[in-house]
Amino acid sequence: MPAESLSFIFLNAALANNFVLALFLGLCPFLGVSGKLDTAVPMGIATSFVMLVSSISAFGINWILTSLEIEFLRLISYIVVIASAVQLVEMVLKKFSPALFHSLGIFLPLITTNCAILGLALFQTFKEYDFLQSLAYALGAGAGFTLAIVLMAGLRERLALANLPTPAQGAAMSLMLGGLLSLVFMGFAGLGGQ
Repeated sequence: MPAESLSFIFLNAALANNFVLALFLGLCPFLGVSGKLDTAVPMGIATSFVMLVSSISAFGINWILTSLEIEFLRLISYIVVIASAVQLVEMVLKKFSPALFHSLGIFLPLITTNCAILGLALFQTFKEYDFLQSLAYALGAGAGFTLAIVLMAGLRERLALANLPTPAQGAAMSLMLGGLLSLVFMGFAGLGGQ
């Protein structure tokens, strides 16, 4: 893999190839938790933390499995690490912020099955990133996820105050907003190179 600058990897993951708005991964928490900024920001931070831990662990796991020539265990190993990281986040939130823990509800344990996190681990392995590139990729993906969910929450809070026609209220408006945000982020596609 040709050497890519860390800033390019970060910006590519955050904007041009945003996991939610360009690759359409992680849509469950994006649509489910983006109703209020009070829950969207912590969910973005929690997901970013899990992405960072998963990326670091995936790099180490991939190195070990490749050196032992047992790459077929890669997927199950990644899933175990992701589930463990989510459990850590859940325990910390339950201990230090019970109100936030309850407001995130079912979406907090669903980070385990968030395809953006597993996709991050698999994409960085496929792209053969070194350790620093993996960190930049995870931080960019986390920043992009947080940016997307915060933008969506801000728009949804503003539209909750608007007088909308009945057919456009609720889930229909959320899907329309998600589509429009996706179109906006497609404008960054030229930054991604390919």
